Amino acid sequence: MTSTWTRTLVVGLCAIAGSALAQSKPGESLTYPTKPIRMVVPSAPGGGTDIVARLIAQGLQDAWGQTVVVDNRGGAGGIPAVTMVAKNSLPDGYTMCLGSNGHLSFAPAIYRRLQFDPQKDLTPVSLVASQAFVVAVAPSVPAQSLKELIAVAKARPGTLRYGSGGVGTASHLGTVLLELTAGVSLLHVPYKGTGPGMTALLGNEIQVLLVGLATVLPYVKSKSDKIKVFAVTGSKRAQVAPELPTVAEAALPGFEFDVWYGMVFPGGTARPIVSKTNAEIVRLLAMPTTRDRFAGAGLEPVSNTPQEFAELIRREVPKWKKIAQQANIQMD
Repeated sequence: MTSTWTRTLVVGLCAIAGSALAQSKPGESLTYPTKPIRMVVPSAPGGGTDIVARLIAQGLQDAWGQTVVVDNRGGAGGIPAVTMVAKNSLPDGYTMCLGSNGHLSFAPAIYRRLQFDPQKDLTPVSLVASQAFVVAVAPSVPAQSLKELIAVAKARPGTLRYGSGGVGTASHLGTVLLELTAGVSLLHVPYKGTGPGMTALLGNEIQVLLVGLATVLPYVKSKSDKIKVFAVTGSKRAQVAPELPTVAEAALPGFEFDVWYGMVFPGGTARPIVSKTNAEIVRLLAMPTTRDRFAGAGLEPVSNTPQEFAELIRREVPKWKKIAQQANIQMD
């Protein structure tokens, strides 16, 4: 109770301070940031969220001259990490979180008692990137295409194991959507992030993994025989790997699944801090060097206003709630 009361008081004080900042004279400059910033990443190192976070953290650090510490906190789909930011972090601009639709749209759709409300307890700053996932398969699976993989899955229902970064994450919900669309049943094996999931795929602990293109791009480019990559899940082929067909082209017309990443602060963060961070992210994403780095990692830079980001979250939750109900996915 004391912790909740204290944070409520701090949020109120920060809101008052934010109001004063918002009313500052046009010629006055916002001195934020004046000390190191912690960027919470709700996944283990090595996954798509981590790759995006480190690119943005480096850009903000270079621009602001303040250290941006990436704090990886995987496990349980990243929900405890986002909860920590939403409920236990001061809204002073010195804790930010690089989340994805897995944390901000999927989680509210599947958790009955989610401890945070992304529309109330977090302050959207901007989208940062979008990334198509790929269907990656272990060499042991007797299939050479997505169509053949679907045929194997239909012949052996519930036996092919697929990994994810945890229940309710993008890799989980994306595979569920694939299962529903293809009419197949796979066995879910959750991990503490897509990085460990990728390790499991390489070790043949699992046979299928929907994972960000950034994670498997080195294997695709080197034509490695350690994994087979059958298709990208987005609406169009990836510029960095145009040889990979889309899932829609390969087997399932109309299928589309993209993952987005976005920056948020704790709820109640002052508007001038949000606006300054948004402007810096937009500037970073427009730079050719940043765009090249993102493209090299299989990512597409995407930015928007805090209001547009908030609307995206509000719009997506009902969509995924329907899919979760179809697949009977519910978490406490």
